[in-house]
Amino acid sequence: MNHVAPASRARRLFGTDGIRGRANTAPMTAEIAMRLGQAAGLLFTRGTHRHQVIIGKDTRLSGYMLEPALTAGFIGAGMDVTLAGPLPTPAIAMLTRSLRADLGVVISASHNPFEDNGIKLFGPDGAKLSDETESEIEALMDQDLSDRLAHASALGRAVRLVDAGGRYIESAKSSLPRGLRLDGLRVVLDCANGAAYKVAPAALWELGVEVIALGVNPDGFNINKECGSTVPGFLSAAVLEHRADLGIALDGDADRLILVDERGTVIDGDQVLALIARAFQADHRLSGEAVVATVMSNLGLERYLASLGLALHRTAVGDRYVAEAMRARALNLGGEQSGHIILSDFATTGDGLIAALQVLAVLVRDGRPASEVCRLFDPLPQRLRNVRFAGTSPLLSPKVIAATSHAEAKLSGTGRLLIRASGTEPLIRVMAEGEDEAMIIGLVDELCGVIEAASVPASAVA
Repeated sequence: MNHVAPASRARRLFGTDGIRGRANTAPMTAEIAMRLGQAAGLLFTRGTHRHQVIIGKDTRLSGYMLEPALTAGFIGAGMDVTLAGPLPTPAIAMLTRSLRADLGVVISASHNPFEDNGIKLFGPDGAKLSDETESEIEALMDQDLSDRLAHASALGRAVRLVDAGGRYIESAKSSLPRGLRLDGLRVVLDCANGAAYKVAPAALWELGVEVIALGVNPDGFNINKECGSTVPGFLSAAVLEHRADLGIALDGDADRLILVDERGTVIDGDQVLALIARAFQADHRLSGEAVVATVMSNLGLERYLASLGLALHRTAVGDRYVAEAMRARALNLGGEQSGHIILSDFATTGDGLIAALQVLAVLVRDGRPASEVCRLFDPLPQRLRNVRFAGTSPLLSPKVIAATSHAEAKLSGTGRLLIRASGTEPLIRVMAEGEDEAMIIGLVDELCGVIEAASVPASAVA
């Protein structure tokens, strides 16, 4: 399965996961946020009922700037605004449906450092907006909206939802089989000083877990700093120190997770998908005898699922595309190697806490350590490198095209090659996997060299 992914369709603001950038610099300015609120508010004002948008955020300092700007935009469009405060992205998706809101908004840059921020939008069904709807919003933002905004008597109001965290905790807990408790488990939980710093420890504790909570002291600057799902070494050391049964690391907005077993070994999203797929299949809870993952998931996962009689359907990178494929195929399990796990019986988007609860449920039922339960297949050697570029995409270079064809010929059906442009940064991502690790490393490094030479300026990062 050799593949060169096309570059993302050119859009001025929206990438693969909403709008993202450096805080207080376009597009992450108060002015653009207010404009976005106006345009999205007008687009989602449908019908004669009183319209509502719910806004949540993570713990970044810049949230204090973007939240009121968005609020002003929505109020100006005639929408009532419900402020949920710091909450995980999946919590806002859940609340959008639960409150019958017309729109949900999350202010977060996920696993990025505090200097960045982003805005994600959810429709009334709790699903991330399609590319087409985001393009409609962008088009509206380019227009003069002054004659379409609400009359002074029709402006919206803003209120704060005081029990938002409790609602989400109960929703997450309900994903476990009725009556199942997690008493006796000792878990290190790294909340990345992010959006789940209150709700995730509370949910685990209420289910009987002995929780060692890390990354639960946000100060506006320390989100994802030397902690969280992108720094698994921090969690591994803590698991060994506290002799824990499992380590759980969330990212800044808690829509993904990485696990660590009792030996300190990292368990990525592919292994989590395999574990949940097997458990759901055994309980006759897996829909469609299939799982959805992205082109980045390891070939070992595909082979393991095949051994269970399950199919793997692949999508472009991004949990939004995974969710869309799940809906189209009526499947209830999908995710990404990076740890976005979507369980559509319980959530419309990736949810690190709910995914972790499913793994803990299997540990309780099996009565075996995580090192035995959570590693179900040996991943094939995989090499991923990024090449930063400026200007025209180097993927259009004849030399890059020729080098790609040469690499595919060398793999000759024994592995996979994926070359794609990032949807959020000026990067070309090169990934290959196969049986021969030395050959895989050589192919990726050779391709990166060709891409780097075709880039202006050319700068490769590991």
